[in-house]
Amino acid sequence: MWGVITGGAVGWGVAALAVLLVAAATAIKYLLPAKWMRDDGVPGMVLIVGGVLGVVGFFVIPIVGLIVGFIAGVFLAELVRVKSVQQAWPTTVTAMKAAGLSMLIDLASVLIVTAAWVGALIAA
Repeated sequence: MWGVITGGAVGWGVAALAVLLVAAATAIKYLLPAKWMRDDGVPGMVLIVGGVLGVVGFFVIPIVGLIVGFIAGVFLAELVRVKSVQQAWPTTVTAMKAAGLSMLIDLASVLIVTAAWVGALIAA
């Protein structure tokens, strides 16, 4: 909004950078962890159950419910599939690492956009 309201080359440049960076980060934060989990052998059905419980968790537990629900869903689906906590746990750890990577990608993109905005404020 700052870039649109301010206008000019700097304002529009920062706005365009922010939109492009956030769009790219959004794509990467879903594609990269999903590929990582597929490469580690996490079944597609386990990811679907994790996603559904993630959505439920989003509404049940404010702020962190999406991640908590996703990880719990992956664990429960894998537990039902392999019928052993010892065998279900490595898949859950992979899901936790992937969720953490997704959050780090989000954080990095927002910090870069913030740095660009602060730089534009200082330059203006």
